[in-house]
Amino acid sequence: MALLTLTTKGLYCEAGDFFIDPWESVERAVITHAHSDHARPGMKAYLTAMSGKGVLHERVGATAKIEGIPFGQTVEMGGVKVSLHPAGHLLGSSQVRVEHKGEIWVFSGDYKTQPDPSCEAFELVRCNTFITESTFGLPIYQWDDSRVLYREVEDWWRANQVLGRTSVLFAYALGKAQRVLAGVDPEVGPILVHGSVNRFLPHYEAAGMPLAKAEYATPELIKQHKGRCLLIAPSSVQGTTWLKRFQPCSLAFASGWMTVRGNRRRQALDRGFVLSDHVDWPSLMETIKATGAESIGVTHGYADVVVRYLKEQGNEAWVLKTEFEGESIQEVDSREENAE
Repeated sequence: MALLTLTTKGLYCEAGDFFIDPWESVERAVITHAHSDHARPGMKAYLTAMSGKGVLHERVGATAKIEGIPFGQTVEMGGVKVSLHPAGHLLGSSQVRVEHKGEIWVFSGDYKTQPDPSCEAFELVRCNTFITESTFGLPIYQWDDSRVLYREVEDWWRANQVLGRTSVLFAYALGKAQRVLAGVDPEVGPILVHGSVNRFLPHYEAAGMPLAKAEYATPELIKQHKGRCLLIAPSSVQGTTWLKRFQPCSLAFASGWMTVRGNRRRQALDRGFVLSDHVDWPSLMETIKATGAESIGVTHGYADVVVRYLKEQGNEAWVLKTEFEGESIQEVDSREENAE
């Protein structure tokens, strides 16, 4: 019998009577991380990683019943052993390890193996069945060293200062924005952030993550620093009256989607920086192999492509369909971004 099965409410563990990242109200929800396509309000009780508890409250409400546990600590639910392990996606992001009668399943959530000082590093967990995301599950998606990318951001920022332009970097308000703050050199100039980014910063600071100093973009600071500052904001502000206060501007986006140059042109961007908080193709394949899993479930993104490739390599693999089946990856990505 499968330890985890897909229901109309989400991924369910019958033996333990709990759901992982459910999309409808349930009694007990184990949450991998606080992005809106994984964490929704309305659950009777939440279980998540201790370090992610604060950002989850920001997502689902201050009064939500949330229990936080340290990474690696085991709790029992109906005789099922459950533990959370770092996924490297953002602060407090987890893989969920489920063990019952000697069978071990791991649900990865969203994850990356690339170094990132803004969150806990990915931890490999060996298992019998591994359920992996495949957001960027094509060979074209291969990430360069992020340290090189940050230097490129800084060069772009300096060039804009010479021209008197505000450097506007679109980045997801939770996870990506903080990763940028952990990577860029604050000596280049002042850094301002949109309110949707600012509300998560205290939780990162409380966790001791090494972020560059950034200030909330008040009207006074906008007037003082426009033309010199780096502004980090969600892409939903593009074309708004709020953003016009920073003109003249140079617009850029930090995203794995910037691998495809056409995406930059379609979004009327001056620059695209390839920075993703998801695993790339080589690391996806390496991680699947390293888990030692005999069976691999694949969800999100290019699941059909990844499953076909894994089967060609002699693996047992299957597609785990989600409620987002039928949406394009870009639509799911955009919905998550605008939900911030």
